[in-house]
Amino acid sequence: MRLVYRLLKTILVVLLVFWLGGLVLFRFVDPPGTPLMVIRSIENGELVHHKSVALSAISPTIVQAVIAAEDGRFCFHHGIDIGAVQDALDDYEQSGRLRGASTITMQVARNLFLWPGGGFLRKAIEAPLALALDALWPKRRIMEVYLNIAEMGDGVFGVDAAARTYFKMPPGKLTVYEAARLAAVLPNPVRWSAARPTAYIERRTTIIRRRIAQLSRDQQACAGPPR
Repeated sequence: MRLVYRLLKTILVVLLVFWLGGLVLFRFVDPPGTPLMVIRSIENGELVHHKSVALSAISPTIVQAVIAAEDGRFCFHHGIDIGAVQDALDDYEQSGRLRGASTITMQVARNLFLWPGGGFLRKAIEAPLALALDALWPKRRIMEVYLNIAEMGDGVFGVDAAARTYFKMPPGKLTVYEAARLAAVLPNPVRWSAARPTAYIERRTTIIRRRIAQLSRDQQACAGPPR
């Protein structure tokens, strides 16, 4: 029993060092990969498509698209959107189905430091990591890392790889339509394809484009060019 306790303690210490070190290091250094990238590389038998680029080299349209699609209060919350969490809990009480309430910051924490899939344990770890990310990183850095590590297709990670794979262009050239289509597949990029959009993805793309047009300046200011 004592050996098990020591083993668990060692694992916990290693994880804490990894998380704290990553929070500091990746504030300044682009992550070379994520756990999910490793998993996809093993599943597909080849390395994933991934290259980090600066936020200044990415079209503002994709920034607007992911805010509109994934986290409309990105510039206002501190890593966790309490309102979205409460809405999700209310829906669960009424329908018995628990929908996601992950912010962009929570997705960065999950992609960088945790494993894919659901479960309360992962959520319990993800929440404080998201709060720490928001406290230590500026919003522009959170957005930059998110757009560079998010899965946007089977084996395709980050907006640079996605733009070049699906639209044959650098990420700085993405139009509103193309950006909205990439954002539309984010909930399940293995099942859906930005290159071959289904009728459902086309409808989602249209909805996201409408939401982009409705975004206020304040909703996107924190991820825009520094003033």
